[in-house]
Amino acid sequence: MDFNFIPLAFGEIVSPLTIGYALAALGLAVHFGFTGLLNFGQAGFMAVGGYAFAITTVKFGWPLGWALVATVVGAVLFALLLGIPTLRLRADYLSIVTIAAAEIVRYTVKTPSISQYTGGSDGINGASRDFYAMNPLPDIQYGFGVLTYNNNQLWSILVGWTVVIIAAVLVWQLMRSPWGRVIKGIREDEDAVRSLGKNVTWYKMQSLILGGVLGGLGTVLIIIPTSLQPDNYGTQTTFFLYTIVLLGGATTVLGPIIGSIIFWVVLQLSDGILTLLVNNHLLPLSSVQQGPIRFIIVGIALMLLVIFRPQGIFGKKREAHFSG
Repeated sequence: MDFNFIPLAFGEIVSPLTIGYALAALGLAVHFGFTGLLNFGQAGFMAVGGYAFAITTVKFGWPLGWALVATVVGAVLFALLLGIPTLRLRADYLSIVTIAAAEIVRYTVKTPSISQYTGGSDGINGASRDFYAMNPLPDIQYGFGVLTYNNNQLWSILVGWTVVIIAAVLVWQLMRSPWGRVIKGIREDEDAVRSLGKNVTWYKMQSLILGGVLGGLGTVLIIIPTSLQPDNYGTQTTFFLYTIVLLGGATTVLGPIIGSIIFWVVLQLSDGILTLLVNNHLLPLSSVQQGPIRFIIVGIALMLLVIFRPQGIFGKKREAHFSG
């Protein structure tokens, strides 16, 4: 039997997908865990940020620094567009608007009339040119066995995890600051915070912007070593992020990062185990059925987690329930 899937699964710990989702999940934790905003459209922020970066670098030839600025600006504008009409209303209105807006973004970039900029259904390749040009690592192979990386892959991993660590420290410091105490107060009881003279809507907007920018930058970390594909940012992406956040702990900074690692490692392990069982005729499934089955496994695990440890792995039980 071929057990190469085991080291490959644990290789997901440092994969660009894990890194990007860790950053995007941290942004969702700012929205949902710390502020209590029911944002079901984090995939929209990821798509807007990713397309702002890819279009400016590939189509317009902007340098890396300005493309990153475009990513941040795109996420901020998207947050303002969503937040201004909804943040004064109940949380469920925000959830409806965000999930719809994310789908609007995905279908808009696939429109043939603007495909010269967005790439349509094929997406955009080649956004990594300037990033790899900055790579100081020697052009040799790193690692061993199936976990071998070239210098560009290792450069992406090092930069990606550095960005995640910096973002985590930033969020951690913010949540310990007076601003963070107001944000967490809004999560618990926004009417009480409002009675103290705080502009609750403005604080919510700041939180929406911060989490959205982290989501957009997360996509940049994903697409640099791969490509930008519009269908990768559908509703399933947001639900992956919620799984990650709930797994690690929605009211923690470390939780979304560890949750992303566990999620992608377990998903890869379950896929490898199912493939092994099917290929050796130990499980009566076709290869087409494997994909849904592994998500069923993850779904069952999430259900058990929510039932028996709703605060997540690192969360505190007293913070697991809050007013939305």
